[in-house]
Amino acid sequence: MRSDVIHTLLVANRGEIACRIFRTCRDLGITTVAVYSDADADALHVREADLAVRLPGAAPADTYLRGDLVVAAARAAGADAVHPGYGFLSENAAFAAAVQDAGLVWVGPPVKAIELMASKTRAKELMAGAGVPLLAPVDPATAGSGDLPLLLKAAAGGGGRGMRVVRELDALPGELLAAAAEAASAFGDGEVFAEPYVERGRHVEVQVMADAHDTVWALGTRDCSLQRRHQKVVEEAPAPGLDEALRTRLHEAAVAAARAVGYRGAGTVEFLVSAEGRPYFLEMNTRLQVEHPVTEAVFGLDLVALQLRVAEGDPLPSPEPPQPSGHAVEARLYAEDPARDWQPQTGALLTLEVPEGPGLRLDTGYTGGDTIGVHYDPMIAKVIAHAPTRTEAVRLLARALERARIHGPVTNRGLLVRSLRHPDFAAARLDTGFYDRHLAELTGPGAGDPATAALAATLAEAVRGPEAVRPTRPGGPAPARFGAWRNVPSQPQRKRYRSEPDGTEHEVAYRTPRTGVPEPHGTPGTRVLTATPDRVTLEVDGVTRHFAITTHADRVHVDATEASYTFTALPRFTDPATHTAPGSLLAPMPGTVVRLAEGLAAGVTVGAGQPLIWLEAMKMEHRILAPASGTLTALHAAPGHQVEVGALLAVVQEDPAATPVPVPVPEETA
Repeated sequence: MRSDVIHTLLVANRGEIACRIFRTCRDLGITTVAVYSDADADALHVREADLAVRLPGAAPADTYLRGDLVVAAARAAGADAVHPGYGFLSENAAFAAAVQDAGLVWVGPPVKAIELMASKTRAKELMAGAGVPLLAPVDPATAGSGDLPLLLKAAAGGGGRGMRVVRELDALPGELLAAAAEAASAFGDGEVFAEPYVERGRHVEVQVMADAHDTVWALGTRDCSLQRRHQKVVEEAPAPGLDEALRTRLHEAAVAAARAVGYRGAGTVEFLVSAEGRPYFLEMNTRLQVEHPVTEAVFGLDLVALQLRVAEGDPLPSPEPPQPSGHAVEARLYAEDPARDWQPQTGALLTLEVPEGPGLRLDTGYTGGDTIGVHYDPMIAKVIAHAPTRTEAVRLLARALERARIHGPVTNRGLLVRSLRHPDFAAARLDTGFYDRHLAELTGPGAGDPATAALAATLAEAVRGPEAVRPTRPGGPAPARFGAWRNVPSQPQRKRYRSEPDGTEHEVAYRTPRTGVPEPHGTPGTRVLTATPDRVTLEVDGVTRHFAITTHADRVHVDATEASYTFTALPRFTDPATHTAPGSLLAPMPGTVVRLAEGLAAGVTVGAGQPLIWLEAMKMEHRILAPASGTLTALHAAPGHQVEVGALLAVVQEDPAATPVPVPVPEETA
């Protein structure tokens, strides 16, 4: 029997990518092993694995980033191979070497290839020798106004960490210091380099797959231009709007890059394409990408299965890749609030139901009832649609997201639907500044009808008593069915709700006549057809509309045809004691204080909008700004402090005439 055949595979990762790899392993008859932190003890990837090994602790640095513990877990579980997934240790050459030194099969590229591509600066030098098109580097020490704007990037990592756009020469020294500090914190390496910032550039990448028998596939292009904070939100394959000559050039450059480092397995070569159609090499990700499902859909492949095949030493199935078919689009569903600086959200994910059907795929690490914690990336799921044309795929994905039932923390679902239906996206006018230009309109009031949804929530609550007529099995009593109302003497009752997360309040009035069935009050043009505790059907201006109602404590979730709504039930009168003292700076999410503005202390004068405190939560940094000009009268935050949502960080006493003390704080870019 061959010694390199994989029988038991440990996935050195968590969440949706671990679950996705396990799915392929089940199809191939491979036993699966999960590793998990204490925070992930009940996570879906642990429940789905055949075996699981605990990594004591909760923070990534103590668990998923401890290569020694992961290798020990593989030995303890009897695994003969390790798959790194993406993120964490997936591009760590020392970890790949440790896996192989332990006699385990590494499901990834050669250690040397990882090392060569680990530093973006060294990778660019190598790519220049291979003839791959590059942006000319800029020495920050000699940069002049003619070199602006500049993009500062961390040499040792990605995901937007350590990345800054510099548009003014005076800001360059401070931005360099901030970028280096963030890079050192995120990757243990503070090296930062500079290159020209390409305005309205597109992020286009090529998936490669290579074996040890001199075969390298270029599996088409992907467009990943829709990004927030330099992290991808919507991806698609093939990249739309590229002419054949540009596609060919990108494919050839990607293959040249792979051959230059003796690559094996799955990898991605990323390019920036200028508005004029010129491509420039960005980096090579020596791992599986988050967005790999769109390539799988278009080419009809299982990239994880091919990774395992190559790791076992087998050749790819043919010298040339299969022919692509159709178009695929992926949306990343995040627990975050785009309207509030993309703040990550935490808490119980009460319901997660995404429609199933031809052309639809869901990759997730959660099910309804799981908890989204503070330690890891806030991505809940990836929803993928595949169809014969781009228009059909985009329409299918938007409707699937719209029909999904997602109850719990605030998500970016609404942003995703509106992004997919935006005229610029529909016309493939794509670049990395999409959200910079359109975020306000994409997060503003939508075209839905929250007032009618609040009415449906009220009617469902009103019939929840023991006398209510409930939906039953066939043959049992029917749900309450109504015609127009009667003129009854009973006084109207009122119910107040607050829409989440925008805070809009709605008041609904209804009557309960002798029939015991509630009737809306003061809502002309609306007729109740059926009402049960979990479903209400209304006729609104002659159109029948259905509402599914789910209640969790004081939260009411209403899923309608055109949108979903979350309401918080409010008392009849507002309690003034619930108001926060003016000038209080509260933590918008649970996280860790990573730094303060230089010289920040009680008694200093600050200016309105001045960044004072940096909070890190779920792999992202967030600035806490001064709410007004005045004096900092209290400071409760310090670097390293862990805070809960709503924790008091500082207090600013307003004084419009105050002259703020200049504080050298770099301007963040999102």
